[in-house]
Amino acid sequence: MRHLVLALCVALLGAFSCREQPGQAPDPVPEEPAKLPTPPEEPVHDTLETLPALETLPDTAFVRLADYSSEFAYDLRYATENNFMKARVYECPECYTRVRTAKALIAANREFLQQGLRLRFFDCYRPNSVQYLMWEKVPNPQYVANPVKGSIHNRGGAVDLTLETLEGEPLDMGTDFDFFGRRAYHDFTGLPQEVLENRTLLRETLGRHGFLPVRTEWWHYNLGVASRYPVADFRWPCAP
Repeated sequence: MRHLVLALCVALLGAFSCREQPGQAPDPVPEEPAKLPTPPEEPVHDTLETLPALETLPDTAFVRLADYSSEFAYDLRYATENNFMKARVYECPECYTRVRTAKALIAANREFLQQGLRLRFFDCYRPNSVQYLMWEKVPNPQYVANPVKGSIHNRGGAVDLTLETLEGEPLDMGTDFDFFGRRAYHDFTGLPQEVLENRTLLRETLGRHGFLPVRTEWWHYNLGVASRYPVADFRWPCAP
């Protein structure tokens, strides 16, 4: 029940605060990290069989992606020191997203699976308090969103990812994750043809499922509607 309890807890918040209506302006963004309900201290682990179906949850609820598909791969860098901060800022590696984001990612991954590929995640939902830590390190909105406004990561609608083969071999994308420079830009064409084709495959496939790229980061994609979601700052529970 560990992840079910957390998903339903955040779902209640999302259901009352995120209603999409045509022409509706984004919700006001708090100037401090949002304070969301704390997960239970001793959550119980759920199984896929006991989790509620995605279709029964509000689009704005948070879910653990691995609970709803076993066909993704993960290299969650901020739970390690292998990132631009050179520091571990997550207590344990987990990938949470809003339900609507999860549905779109699962659908996109089905397309990749037909080609012998799958999505590998570097980062998913990110607590707003972590965004503040990143801003202290790199206060440059070209690469790190200002935490006062909040990142789409903080809203559960952004993912950092790449492609790998079903054998776990990552496709060549020209740079590593979190490379701050021109070679990571989508409009930088001074790269091998294979790299350009790999980036195009990732961009066009995700685009068909509602994801928008960020010009300066080939790995970063935002779900188009996610800017309407409120900033969040909950921390997921870690297994003992």
